[in-house]
Amino acid sequence: MKEGKVLDAYNIARERYAELDVDTDAAIKQMDDVIISMHCWQADDVGGFEKPDSVLGGGGIQVTGNYPGKAGNISEVRQDIEKAMALLPGKQRLNLHAFYGEFGDTFVDRDQIEIRHFAGWIDWAKNMKTGLDFNPTCFSHPRADDGFTLSSKNEGNRNFWIEHVKRCRVIAAAMGKELNTPCINNIWIPDGSKDISVDRFTNRALLKESLDEIFKVDYPAKHLKDSVESKLFGIGSESMVVGSYDFYLPYALKNNLLICLDNGHFHPTEQTGDKISACLQFFDELMLHVTRGVRWDSDHVVILNDEILQIAQEVVRANAIKRVHVGLDFFDASINRLGAYVIGTRAAQQAFLISLLEPINKLRSFENQGQYFERLALLEIMKTMPFGAVWDYYCMIGNVPAGTDYIIEIQNYESEVLSRR
Repeated sequence: MKEGKVLDAYNIARERYAELDVDTDAAIKQMDDVIISMHCWQADDVGGFEKPDSVLGGGGIQVTGNYPGKAGNISEVRQDIEKAMALLPGKQRLNLHAFYGEFGDTFVDRDQIEIRHFAGWIDWAKNMKTGLDFNPTCFSHPRADDGFTLSSKNEGNRNFWIEHVKRCRVIAAAMGKELNTPCINNIWIPDGSKDISVDRFTNRALLKESLDEIFKVDYPAKHLKDSVESKLFGIGSESMVVGSYDFYLPYALKNNLLICLDNGHFHPTEQTGDKISACLQFFDELMLHVTRGVRWDSDHVVILNDEILQIAQEVVRANAIKRVHVGLDFFDASINRLGAYVIGTRAAQQAFLISLLEPINKLRSFENQGQYFERLALLEIMKTMPFGAVWDYYCMIGNVPAGTDYIIEIQNYESEVLSRR
């Protein structure tokens, strides 16, 4: 888009919002605090690089599609992520899974991973002037084939996964220290039962015991923040998930951990956004995984829908942008993977910018005075305000493509890079 047209449209939009006492320049400035942690696993369909023939398997995770151009090594993952970041306004981090270490030609099992296997990622992040987040990889492994890891009744398997997660915390703390920004180490496990379980109590007791062992060692909060993530159900764990919301919520609160709310991990009729203001009464900070479930936790590419908008609105309305960490978690191999990155990240950013453009003082005044007609009317009016002009201006001052221009950039990248893999 031509800069002159973007600027003209923005000036009109700024006047429109000013009529509602909304300062668009201030809203754009606040977007500096909205930092999206992009997930490395969209680039290669959650394959990882433990060994040449690594493929996703087990743990209730499924990627559909086989669009050409999938990253085949870590260099290509980094190349695609760098290109995506170059097309995004604002600030991003990168979220790594443990099986994306640089292991060379030697197979390194997960209870043996070390900081040195991620030194290249730390150097990359320094060069990109960004931060890293981390995740233990408790799936796609023979010791997870029976559907249980940290809650396994097989002591050998359980100890294996305990050691893996311990080592992940060591690595994450090193990342945070080296990059001078706290690394969030988020624990999600696939443990559960496909059919009726009669001994949930023992599995949950074992999970608590495992977590207690994992968190015995304290690390400085300026280096590491620990997060635990619940789930309602998954493929192969339809009848019972050990790490349910009811398990992790009190565990995280009692042990001063972050609770991770993944909006694909709850019942479709639950509003994840509504949980934010409730949890913020008791937690200093929260972790969000933003995704799009279609009838189930299917991890479609994030779009600007009502669910994502409500999540952003609840964070902004609570004045909690600096208390809530936002990460993406989706994987779609049916479309251009780079395009998926950009669409999903932009959608999350757009939701926050729209939320920052709300006339919140007017809305609160109407609500507090019982003027519910006026409140609803203003909420409806906001849906037709010229947000797009503000977004295009935000992109322009961030030196990234505005409007449809990024589509052409991705098409060119596909022609010049992805199609040649």
